[in-house]
Amino acid sequence: MEAYGTMCRKRGLPGVSGKDFFIFFANKFGQFGKSSYLCSEFEEGDEPSFLLDMIEKIKILELVNSALEGTDKFLVNLKITPDNRIFVDIDGDNGVTIDDCIALSRAVESQLDREEEDFELNVGSAGADMPLKLNRQYRRHVGRELEVVMVDGERLEGTLQEAGEEEIVLVEPGNKKQAPQEHRLAYRDIKSARVAIKF
Repeated sequence: MEAYGTMCRKRGLPGVSGKDFFIFFANKFGQFGKSSYLCSEFEEGDEPSFLLDMIEKIKILELVNSALEGTDKFLVNLKITPDNRIFVDIDGDNGVTIDDCIALSRAVESQLDREEEDFELNVGSAGADMPLKLNRQYRRHVGRELEVVMVDGERLEGTLQEAGEEEIVLVEPGNKKQAPQEHRLAYRDIKSARVAIKF
């Protein structure tokens, strides 16, 4: 029986909200590779309703990543609401300017057809109050103060000393009675981390 496509789940697809995603595995997305997914086949007409939404999300994801290729900018979060409002948050190794956001917005919008389906595109930078999501963001903020909440509820605040592939090194400041404390924190154990804003 010939399958129309493959319904796949991949953990941790970069730049898309949440951890598990169902993706329409058509030929145009073949570059992802089935080995990276948990897949099950379905026949034409049987695909679940959310699948079309994911096709659109993958399309936007591809357009954004293509536009950012070769720059120091990268996608942090992508959200599409049921009424076709598209929210794109980006960051950069050297920060993000308004011109960067405008350029990306124009690049993506030029590849979409409003006559086919209307939409609202919002491109912005990942603000200082937003939690860090990618290792690349942690590396950018080495040397700054972070507020970290662990999965077990523990709260830590200190200077981000290192940001590796699997963990970060956070140093809590010392005082007259206690020396500075170094914590090695695995990304998987971090619930949220934000740059501490001091006034």
